[in-house]
Amino acid sequence: MNFYQKFEGKIMDFGTKLNNLKLLRVLRDSFMISFPLIIFGSIMLVIANLPFLDKVLSPEALTNLKNFLGPASMTTMSITTIFVTLGIGYYFSKEEGVDPIFGAAISLVSFLLLTPTANGGELGSVLQIDRLGAKGMFIGMIAAFLSAYMYTFFVKKNWTIKMPDTVPPAVSKSFAALIPAVLTLTTFLVINIIFTFTPWGNPHDFIYEIIQTPLTKLGSGISATIVAIFSIQILWFFGLHGQIIVNSVMDPIWNTLSLENLNAFQAGTEMPNIITKQFIETFTVGLGGTGMTLIVILAILIFMKSRQLKEIARLAAPAGLFNVNEPVTFGLPIVLNPIIAIPWIIAPVAATLVAYFAMASGLVPATTGVAVPWTTPVLISGFLATNSIAGSILQLVQMALVLAIWFPFLMALDKKNYELEKQETTSVA
Repeated sequence: MNFYQKFEGKIMDFGTKLNNLKLLRVLRDSFMISFPLIIFGSIMLVIANLPFLDKVLSPEALTNLKNFLGPASMTTMSITTIFVTLGIGYYFSKEEGVDPIFGAAISLVSFLLLTPTANGGELGSVLQIDRLGAKGMFIGMIAAFLSAYMYTFFVKKNWTIKMPDTVPPAVSKSFAALIPAVLTLTTFLVINIIFTFTPWGNPHDFIYEIIQTPLTKLGSGISATIVAIFSIQILWFFGLHGQIIVNSVMDPIWNTLSLENLNAFQAGTEMPNIITKQFIETFTVGLGGTGMTLIVILAILIFMKSRQLKEIARLAAPAGLFNVNEPVTFGLPIVLNPIIAIPWIIAPVAATLVAYFAMASGLVPATTGVAVPWTTPVLISGFLATNSIAGSILQLVQMALVLAIWFPFLMALDKKNYELEKQETTSVA
């Protein structure tokens, strides 16, 4: 076994183990619960903040429009942590073979028990929206995982009230969850009481200061982002789904950064972060899938001679328009193809650096935090993510850079395939 085969085996083993970790799998599925809700909120937010509306609507009409559509984002995007805690409780309990609906409810209440309230005047004590969104994301995930673990532990220990078979199933399940719920929620209530005697005053501020702020600062930097992009490309080169593996680790950080930008966008203030979930999806995957291969497909169709390459490109083009590029990844192929390895890895890294510095310099606005589905075609996604045509222009610049890096390698691959095709034609004749 040579060095290449040993390295390939280690990479594949590591990727498979990481992808199969229960906690990461639960976390990934939990974020997907909020996806359709966030898309709805994003659509309404985009409509309310289209750049040209102030030119066609009166100030009063524009204000009314924003007031009418405002609840859509407030009840979806601004309380994402609630959906995540529900998802973690549900999917963790399901993985453990325990009734998941009670796991979801207990996880949510455990998070709310740790959440401080504010004085709402005549309304009494009220929950603060930011605690249910970006600021509460990490404490929400920690509380949800811990409470779900405790709930499933107590159930598996049979610390439950068993009802006769004649009792309706819904009632029986409620009584079965009673003792585990009381024990779990009592624990979180005690934790909250203990924190009132600390300098932080509540668990939210403790986690935000000690864990969330350092992690988001790390994840918002270009260095960590480049490492993530590089890792995605390497994993895909060995046939492993790089997005699922890397994103399962980075998504909590990127989503938190997105929510911070969304809050700033809604408040009309400057976006605090360049790196967000939308940055990653719009200015990397959003250019034709992993590796930004849409321009590669177009280059093959326009400039290459090989029948095999052109056939692959024709088959891959429709999917590539919506950023699905498995036909290219396995058809060209890119997986385990040493000729393609260099542009496959270098082009996304270079294009990501261009996008980052374009936003850091102010040439292109940072992403607004509005959710843009990763299947949104290029140019459209750039505009929606930044609320500016500059986002679309940036994607064009990135595609030009990717083409420049790929082109000599494509020419070499095309020449090799074309010569083989000519030889086959001659031998048949």
